[in-house]
This record gives sequence, C-alpha cells and structure tokens, in this order.
Amino acid sequence: MTQASVLKNLDEVRAMIKRHKLNDYIFAIVGLIALMIGLLTLLTLFIDLVMDGFERFSLEFLTNYPSRRAVNAGLLSAWVGSLLVMVVTFLSAVPMGVAAGIYLEEYAPKNWFSDLIEINVTNLAGVPSIVYGLLALGLFVYILDLGQSILTAGLTLGLLILPVVIVATREAIRGIPVAIREAAYAVGATKWQVVSQHVIHYSFGGILTGVIIGMARALGETAPVITIGALTFIAFLPPSPVTTEPPFLNFEWLSSGFTVLPIQMFNWLSRPDHAFHVNAAATGALIIVVTLLMNGTAIWLRYRIRKNIKW
Repeated sequence: MTQASVLKNLDEVRAMIKRHKLNDYIFAIVGLIALMIGLLTLLTLFIDLVMDGFERFSLEFLTNYPSRRAVNAGLLSAWVGSLLVMVVTFLSAVPMGVAAGIYLEEYAPKNWFSDLIEINVTNLAGVPSIVYGLLALGLFVYILDLGQSILTAGLTLGLLILPVVIVATREAIRGIPVAIREAAYAVGATKWQVVSQHVIHYSFGGILTGVIIGMARALGETAPVITIGALTFIAFLPPSPVTTEPPFLNFEWLSSGFTVLPIQMFNWLSRPDHAFHVNAAATGALIIVVTLLMNGTAIWLRYRIRKNIKW
C-alpha cells in the first residue's frame, strides 16, 4: 500500500468521524429542544393551575370536608381516602411485584413458559388503566363481593402498578455486574445468600425508584376508581385503622366508601360555579406537586443509595 493510499484512507476516516460527530451534535440539539418543549409545556400548565387556585391554598382547604359552598369546601376526605388507598396498593403490589421480579430474573428456568410470562408482564405494563377498572368491577365488586370500597380501589391500583414494579425490579437486578455474583459464589455462598445479601442489596436503589414511580402513577389515576364506583361527594372519614384498645388495629376502614383527589377534582370541574373550578385548579396543582415530590424523592434516594454502595 502506497503512502498516497494510506493518506487517502486517513482522510476518509477523518471525514467519516467528523460527519458522525456532526450527526451526534444535531441529534443532541434536537433531543434538547424536544425535552425543553415538554418541560415548558408542563411548567406553563402548572403555573396556570397555581395562578387559578392560589386563593384556595390554605390549611383550611386541607382540613375541611367537601361542601356545597365552594368557599367552605376542602380536601380532607379526598386526601385521607387517597392515603388509605395507597396503603392498600403498596401492600398488595410491592411485595408481590418485587418477589416476582426476583424469581423471574434469578430463579425461573429459561424456557418457553417463562418467556410467555415475561411477554405478558411487559404487555400488561402498557395496558390502559380503564381496562384494569373494568376487570376490578367484574372480579372484586361482583364476583368477590368486596363492594365499592377502599380495599377494592387499593387492589385495583395494585394490579395496575404490579407489572411496573416487576419490570423495574428486573431492570435493577440486570444492572448488577456479573462479577459480584461470581465473587459471592467463589467464597461458597448459596443461591439464596447471593440473592438476599448481594443482588437485593445492590439493586435496592433501582427497585425503590420503580416502586415510588409506580405509586406516583397510581395516585393520579382516575379511570379505574371511577369504574369501581368511587364517591364524588363524601363528607365523612373512614374508621381509623388504629384504635386505643387491643389489638389496636381496626380493619373496618377497608370496607368503607371513599373518594380520592382526582375524583374530587373531577367533581368540582363538573360544577357550573367558577368558584368550584378554582378549587379544582388548587387540587390539580397539589396532585402535580405531590407527584413531582415522589419522583424527585425516588431520584434522590437512588442517587444516595448508589453513592453509598461500594462495588
């Protein structure tokens, strides 16, 4: 090969690298513009909600029951109902979802059956929430006769986020370097010791992030709880889960009627009075703030956990 041909090949390589760098630069700019458009749209809508509902931001708005008079209406029964529903959702979805994700990634044999389960779990993560509401209406309300209760709502939202938790758990486990497992096996650790003391420990940040993001999604869901019959106006609180007498636990609240923040917002938006629309705007801003706080907490916890872990 002559010196001229070598120089020609080098020039072609430099031109190709320059062209690829230009493509990377253009793509980065396009991606940044798309990201900014989305963020600015969300910020604009959020600021509009805050401006519309600013006059209702007060402690009384959180401690008052709903009322037929807009100035006296509050979110007490709605946010308490959301909190109790989230408790049931967490208990019904998170332990099962994390355990299923660990089993599929660490214990399940690699055959057609496990592949079928993986495909179905992935597809279920993208199913519209109204489908889960219809499923819950037929299964929990009519067949199991659980009624239109907090338990039904929690189980419904638990089904909704279960695939999300499973997928997040599996992705977190896959991100663990193989060398950690090999080092544990090399010193004589059993399969369970590797999973419980190493796999779960190092993937905990990712799992926790997926759980919080799934819970944030469940908090803002409206279609499933409307389908199962959530109340649009409720001026009482469910029975307290904790009592002062042994056994200090009360489960009557599970069968109580309920409402949640998105339902209360929907109810106020359906009123013709503009004052109720102000209440709805304040509720929408509150839901967005809580959702952003939950997602921000997930990101912060993941960062802190990964920072403290020594690979």
